[in-house]
Amino acid sequence: MPRPDPDAKAAIVVDARSGEVLLADGADERHQIASTTKLMTALLVMERARPQEVFTAPRYEAAAIESQIGLETGERMRVRDLLTALLLESANDAAVTIATNVSGSRRAFVRDMNRRAGELGLRSTSYSNPVGLDSRRNRSSARDLASLARLLLRDPRFAATVDRTQARLRSGERRRTVRNRNTLVGAYPFVEGVKTGYTQGARYVLVGAGKGRGAEVVSVVLGAPSELSRNQSTLDLLRFGLDQFRRVRVAVPGRSVARRPVDGRDELAVGVATPRGLTATVRRGRSPATRVRVPEEIEGPLAAGRRIGTLEVRDGARVLSSAPLLTASAVPAPEPFSDLRSPTGLALALTSLVVTAIVGATVRARSRRRRRTPIK
Repeated sequence: MPRPDPDAKAAIVVDARSGEVLLADGADERHQIASTTKLMTALLVMERARPQEVFTAPRYEAAAIESQIGLETGERMRVRDLLTALLLESANDAAVTIATNVSGSRRAFVRDMNRRAGELGLRSTSYSNPVGLDSRRNRSSARDLASLARLLLRDPRFAATVDRTQARLRSGERRRTVRNRNTLVGAYPFVEGVKTGYTQGARYVLVGAGKGRGAEVVSVVLGAPSELSRNQSTLDLLRFGLDQFRRVRVAVPGRSVARRPVDGRDELAVGVATPRGLTATVRRGRSPATRVRVPEEIEGPLAAGRRIGTLEVRDGARVLSSAPLLTASAVPAPEPFSDLRSPTGLALALTSLVVTAIVGATVRARSRRRRRTPIK
């Protein structure tokens, strides 16, 4: 697949699991990021509050053009619903409610946002509000946003929320339905989120995620000139990223991947195999590295089909996939006196005999002395 040319000020696509960069264009440049700011707002509330907690909405006078769910001052809503409104509808009033309840005020929450960004090593990121309103101090880079999205997607709650086309909010003074502003979700089955944004200063922004061929990738597009170009650039990045991977069959079901000698059985070795086989997703142009983790020598008796170890597919220190290894046939017990066939075993046996003889002689000598001692 040819390398895409995103129509944006900055762009990146990375392996969601390892963080490896697959394509980058201006990825470390700092730009305004609009409502993708809310990714940090989401992270803080997920780390500091329980889904069933109830927050009270503060007074918030939103401009007519701002996205909101119409929270009334003093209205109470569960964190789970506020988070859903934040991520799907991009509701600014939900963001402010989260900020004031988590940290006591918006200003304190912004300090917490910046502190957390520092802890995560997001060196190009700074926040001035929890919403994403235009500000010279509310900026980030494509690389930092991809790192933040990767972290968030590890949480099943977050991943499930951003992959929905709409949701029903069941707390608050009235029932509300919110819809995902990321229209790629639902329209393209391989797209799984994550967050859109738009302001006059930031232009069109989208942090995306996609899955296919066993791979997962995260994309970021910053400063696209239109919603159409933002969406197309995101699709191009996600498709290109997923195309950098391929599925490889590492082991065939039931076929031995290694043989190990049997303890105490000369010339006998037993195969080990995976019951269901094993496939792995690897980068194109790379060969999978496998590791067979079983004992160097198998000790019986063991029945056929007994788990004896693990087959791993690795990329450096990272395990890409694994499967149990079972004995392909029964493992017999050691033959009688099999230990005597090796020099080490023979030496141990002779040592044992000598020790036994010495102990026996000592016991007999003491017994004779006791019999000779006269009774007074």
